[in-house]
Amino acid sequence: MLSPEGKKMLQRAVAKARVMVVGDVMLDRYWFGDVERISPEAPVPVARIRRTEERAGGAANVARNIAALGGQAYLLAVVGDDEAGRSLENLLLADKVNIYFHRDSNIDTTVKLRVLARQQQLLRIDFESEPSHEVLAAKLDDFRALLPNVDVVILSDYGKGGLRHVQMMIEIAREAGKTVLVDPKGDEYERYRGATLLTPNRSEFKQVAGKWINDSELAQKAESLRASLDLDALLVTRSEEGMTLFRKQGVVHKPTHAHEVFDVSGAGDTVIATLGLMLAAGLEMPEAMDWSNRAAGVVVAKLGTAVVHPDELFA
Repeated sequence: MLSPEGKKMLQRAVAKARVMVVGDVMLDRYWFGDVERISPEAPVPVARIRRTEERAGGAANVARNIAALGGQAYLLAVVGDDEAGRSLENLLLADKVNIYFHRDSNIDTTVKLRVLARQQQLLRIDFESEPSHEVLAAKLDDFRALLPNVDVVILSDYGKGGLRHVQMMIEIAREAGKTVLVDPKGDEYERYRGATLLTPNRSEFKQVAGKWINDSELAQKAESLRASLDLDALLVTRSEEGMTLFRKQGVVHKPTHAHEVFDVSGAGDTVIATLGLMLAAGLEMPEAMDWSNRAAGVVVAKLGTAVVHPDELFA
């Protein structure tokens, strides 16, 4: 653990750290209500909505986690020219995120609507569509322009089409000497070749590498994938088992810091946001991983997509 003075020095470094987040943004909408009866129209519960809430999700949640910890977050993404896109922009401005949105009038901003009663999710409804090639090409120009002004790049892939040029972005950023972290999606990891680090969760890694029976076999699979994709490192988040960092220099494991797990949605965003921010602040990867593990332990005790604040992380 750092001394009080050490924590102050780290927070000063964090305040100067600049991280660009690129990827799929979305608006998370929550409708909270009560269920007291079953519908006479169909055997489904009737939710009487008492209040609503909106939060930035996906890559936008990564950016707001960086800003919440005191870092400088730059968010590059595509949204629709619609009410949801404007709501998302207003939320991020309030969170002090530097926004670079491209508006595509031909798509709807991705929205995830969740209906909850007594802290239990009853239903989720998704609205989404992929951005056009022209808008994505314009975003690539902005990516090049912003790159000299940041220390670390985070590519947050939610499979919504916003990272169609992810391989090109990795190549451009690495040629510029930038650290590139990727939160991957799906089982086609070849497009992430050459990134500094990938952060799959346990189930995502299993989808790509197959099952393992012990930590030794997991390490073999992780090292094989890391080497084949020319990655500096691979960080596998393992839920209640903590997280494990695989590098050429060896393996580092951190047990979970979570005392109470209330909601894991958005935890991966907090992990990669904190990791990227700490690397931008000058920490080595194992130490940055330790802080991201601590941040994950805080955020899973909160409902929905949430952030970690300095007084929680540096307490």
